Amino acid sequence: MRKTISVLLGALPVALAALALCTTVASAQIAATSAKSYANPAKRTKRFLITDFGAVADGKTVNTKAIQAAIDKCAANKEGGVVVVPKGTFLSGAIFLKQGVNLLVEKDGVLKGTTNPEDYPQVQTRWEGTEEMWTSAFVNAFNVTGLTISGEGTIDGSGENWGQNRPPAPPAAGDAAAAPLTFPQHCGFAYGTTCGPVPVLSQPVAVPDAMNPASSPAAPRQYRGRPRLVAIQNAKDVLITGVTLEHQAVWCLFILYSQNVEVERVTIRGDHSTPSADGMDIDSSRHVHVNRVDIDTNDDCISIKSGKDADGLRVNRPAEDILVENSHFGAGGSGVDMGSETSGGIRNVVIQNCVMDNNNSAPIRFKSAPSRGGLVENITYRNLVLHQTRQFIEMNLNWSNRAMARQPTPPPANPLPVFRNVKIINVSGDAQTAGTINGLPDSPIQGVTFQNCKITANTGLRISHARDIDLSGLTLDVKQGEAITKTDVQ
Repeated sequence: MRKTISVLLGALPVALAALALCTTVASAQIAATSAKSYANPAKRTKRFLITDFGAVADGKTVNTKAIQAAIDKCAANKEGGVVVVPKGTFLSGAIFLKQGVNLLVEKDGVLKGTTNPEDYPQVQTRWEGTEEMWTSAFVNAFNVTGLTISGEGTIDGSGENWGQNRPPAPPAAGDAAAAPLTFPQHCGFAYGTTCGPVPVLSQPVAVPDAMNPASSPAAPRQYRGRPRLVAIQNAKDVLITGVTLEHQAVWCLFILYSQNVEVERVTIRGDHSTPSADGMDIDSSRHVHVNRVDIDTNDDCISIKSGKDADGLRVNRPAEDILVENSHFGAGGSGVDMGSETSGGIRNVVIQNCVMDNNNSAPIRFKSAPSRGGLVENITYRNLVLHQTRQFIEMNLNWSNRAMARQPTPPPANPLPVFRNVKIINVSGDAQTAGTINGLPDSPIQGVTFQNCKITANTGLRISHARDIDLSGLTLDVKQGEAITKTDVQ
């Protein structure tokens, strides 16, 4: 039986008008901040063509030394410059951009990563919410100001081929040789090596010598995991525009401890067979504007994060003042999600004017766990269109994945994670299920407001452990069962 819920109150138009005004003001404030203080990259004109330094566009020659030489020469120039990848396919291991260097990948130019783990030194970074030594990205920009990565070309991580170069699996459980070792979730995707001591990373760190990584104490020759595609870390005034980022071996565009970052007109395509192939991860960064991007991948399209468990609480650095707009999200674990790494807090985020397409698991998604802690607040999703997505909304403070389930459960944080003040406005379309809003008994989800939302779904919305959920602006047309079921909701 088809059941429909549509609650209309006499005073609702006035309330909705006030809510719309508040949301418009909040969105305008973020946009105004963007116009004044987001990416202000340096204008650099002197060109450093990588072929002038010996790079060969045959898709076979490993050009790491030639490309890094071009970067180093550019950085040594007093006015800086632009390192140019021309037409052709240039194979390379990890490269490290430096202060004064912009990167331009010209039309029909491809900067393609190797699949040899030895080509990616270990660096101090954050991996899945914990500061530690981890495999460098393919393209790295640490401790720089005024950076532009641009062009009509492609940065390709060869992710579809990385499975062929996995190191041996760790010893089986119960093996005496393995007794002193542990394999946490973030240490190798069920293969690889154990993690070492967690370094303190909250300040800028030295960039390893990419040509001789063994010479750097920050780069032991120990394999930790697949390389992310592009890593922006401890950076300021960054513009990433026009390029196509594809075939990431794991996360694609990683933005960590950075501010004033603009990502516009970027296309991200991840192989659907590649695990953990997030499109974009914005981690403990502020003043980030994402505009006119097109993402289709195997995991979260955009994930906003701020550290995990005890180490995330130690760093205690929020992700804040983030605007995502005018974008398309295809297949993926989410459209734009908050978490599950929430320990440092996430606040003041607006997602607006976007299309969420079929095979997207949860266009509106919040996830955390009792051990995370952190405050997630002042989040607005508005003007979204859904086309055959798996869910309409998922909010879960007791979230876990298969990798987490294999590990010992960390103790709950004190205080527990808190989600509050979430607005869902002008969202329409169809989904397999309306989804879930699931808080914790001792930390209910608080203050979720729906305005002018009309969703068609096979099954309804399940709400548990929640307070002050305003459903007056939500119309659900469901084909099976109740439109809304509630447990411990006030």
